[in-house]
Amino acid sequence: MNSLRTFWRLAPARWLLVLLVALSSAACQENKPADKGAVGEKGYYTCSMHPQIHADAPGKCPICSMDLIAVKTAPTTPTPTASAAVYTCPMHPQVHQAKPGLCPICGMDLVKQAGHPTPAGSAAASSADLTLTAQQVTLGNIRTQVIGASPEERPAATVLTGTVTADALHTEGVSSRVAGRIEHLYVRQTGQLLQKGAPLFSVYSEQLQALQQEYLLALTQSREQGGAYRQFAEATAQKLRLLGLSAGQLRQLAARGWPNPVVTYYSPTTGTVQTLDVVQGQYVSEGSPLVTLTNLATVWVEAQLYSPDVAKLPLGKSVTVQVAGESGSHRGKVVFLSPELSGNSQVTLARIQLANPGGRLLPGAQANVLLDAPTTAAPAQLTLRVPVEALIRDGESSYLWTQTGERQYRRVRVSTGEGSASSVPVTAGLPAGAKVVVSGAYLLQSEYALRQGATESMNGMSM
Repeated sequence: MNSLRTFWRLAPARWLLVLLVALSSAACQENKPADKGAVGEKGYYTCSMHPQIHADAPGKCPICSMDLIAVKTAPTTPTPTASAAVYTCPMHPQVHQAKPGLCPICGMDLVKQAGHPTPAGSAAASSADLTLTAQQVTLGNIRTQVIGASPEERPAATVLTGTVTADALHTEGVSSRVAGRIEHLYVRQTGQLLQKGAPLFSVYSEQLQALQQEYLLALTQSREQGGAYRQFAEATAQKLRLLGLSAGQLRQLAARGWPNPVVTYYSPTTGTVQTLDVVQGQYVSEGSPLVTLTNLATVWVEAQLYSPDVAKLPLGKSVTVQVAGESGSHRGKVVFLSPELSGNSQVTLARIQLANPGGRLLPGAQANVLLDAPTTAAPAQLTLRVPVEALIRDGESSYLWTQTGERQYRRVRVSTGEGSASSVPVTAGLPAGAKVVVSGAYLLQSEYALRQGATESMNGMSM
């Protein structure tokens, strides 16, 4: 009975101890972290249209009211080695994963960011690097060129644009010597090659017919009476020669003994028909231009150049000419420099004479005249040159895009000198042998500007 009383007297203390143990166990379980992913993994909620929005809980985007989506950042893991790869989204560079997958914001395939395993924003990440997909490289026509790979590289030549024209010194026009009607036209199209002595056209002329009759009468009288009639016959023959009849036609006229109302005219030179200003059956007057013939054994290239380049192109200088459609180049000689500027364009004209065996170079073709680069500079003074389209100018600064890895590009700031129409010298900022983007640089610059703007917006508007 005493022991029973003792139990009930001590029961409240025992029950109190049991209650404390239960509460302690529950508290431990509450403090135990929930299994929501890898240890140290963090996440946030963002808008797929406005990635600068960050929130700790689900909700609506304050800009477009779309539902926020969950984004998990990389779990806390040991720092990867230099050879480790990081996969990121081309449109959302804030996303980084250690393995391939899809972007949690836009669903695009993540691309490998080789050589930059640390997340953007860390000390080792370069904000000037871009990694593109293979499709972006193809659509953007991204092409690179190694600049300064050879120690023998010299400054590029100055390029002048020009046009192939006919050599006026080897061009001859044929006009009508008499008034009459073109009975037959042997040449019907331009570009036709004619040999010297080939028939051009036949003309009916009453004037020619009367002179032929006068010549035949003078010949007959000179045979019978001689003296003054012989001189008269020679004067009449000279008139016919001046009107275009050849010595052979005069002999045929004398042998035939009667005038021919239709006289044929022949090509005075070998050449190509450049212009044709008459049709068969047309009446022409004395002096009317009919055909223009040009000998394409030599041609001119007429190039425009600014005043500072005139000193580089003295008369008699030999230059290299490249003609559109021709695989090789040609050497020509400067034969003319215009002494005046052309109108308000502040350019002058230079003519370069080229040999044209076979007549392959046709008037009207586009051509480039290359002024030889100076060779007196010492090797230490030589500078690298890049194409004009590779240079990006942003205010007073100049930039180039270089390739640093597979589909990976970096923007570098450079200093430049005075360039030509095709190339610009780089005086500082570009090492020899760098792979410079020569096509698609403006696309990379636009992509870089978009990503920089998105990063600045996220830094300034994160929730």
